[in-house]
Amino acid sequence: MDGLWNLRHVRVFEAVARLGSFTKAAEDLQMTQPAVSRVVRQLEEDLQVMLFDPHRRKQLTEAGAVLLQHARLIHAQVQAASDAFVWRDKPAHVPATQWPRGLLHLAVVSPAHYFVPRMLKAFHAQFPEVLLKLTVARRSEILEMLLNHRLDIAITGYPPSDAELEAVHFARHPHVMVAPVAHPLVGRQQVVWDALQHSDVIFRERGSATRIFFEQILQAKNMPLRKSLEMSTNEAVKQAVMHGMGISFLSAHVCQTEIKSGLMAVLDMVDMPKYIDWCFIHRRDSVLSGVHLAFKQFVVNEGARYSECVLAPMSQSFVAN
Repeated sequence: MDGLWNLRHVRVFEAVARLGSFTKAAEDLQMTQPAVSRVVRQLEEDLQVMLFDPHRRKQLTEAGAVLLQHARLIHAQVQAASDAFVWRDKPAHVPATQWPRGLLHLAVVSPAHYFVPRMLKAFHAQFPEVLLKLTVARRSEILEMLLNHRLDIAITGYPPSDAELEAVHFARHPHVMVAPVAHPLVGRQQVVWDALQHSDVIFRERGSATRIFFEQILQAKNMPLRKSLEMSTNEAVKQAVMHGMGISFLSAHVCQTEIKSGLMAVLDMVDMPKYIDWCFIHRRDSVLSGVHLAFKQFVVNEGARYSECVLAPMSQSFVAN
């Protein structure tokens, strides 16, 4: 290797590997396809290895897979260095140790985006020099971004099983059974689960964290339910419930407005609500500092307060501890 390869070579290679196409990488990087091919070929010559299978150019070789891991780490470090310089001058009277600054890019699962903006607003009030970016995605997508160094911090439910990721619990995440306000079970106390078998049940789509959690509960109770609808978003489920199409199992966070307004009812059921954890997640090999460390400390100390939920109509309300 003669050392001629540089960050541009790595960036082009990562784009081809990520998109699975020289043509798509060229479009993404605003280059011509021949130029992308030349860069990859030059990188292979400098490293004296084949990075892509010569017969199936979309498939990485073993050497290509190794380089991709390093390329993503290099990209993450370059991006972190760039983000660290996105600030204005700090006030002269404020010590540098008390003034985190730069870009805070946080990814959250869908239920969290109903309360996380309040947290970000409060954090930004303390540290106005921080620039905020919020990404809402599926849990599997967020974990993949963390593992691929495309993201530094996230908030999700369920501590991840991957050893490369560290999770810190900061609050409980309540789930409830919701129903149209005219449903016959509304107003009854301590409804047993068997009573649900006579109701149409609206499920989230397969693979969603809410669906997985609900099916685990049903399996533990050995109780099948009549599935009337399957929907891909919480908003669609809420609309269906409010229009009398059935009952559903939802994160309490996603239906706070409807519960408080009396547009939707929470069933008073035995052994409910069900809880999982809200977790602050980051890579174990990433030492958090600056704005990321400040935000982690803020979430651990204040997160439970900002994620409190009303779990019943206001006339019968209580707040989860």
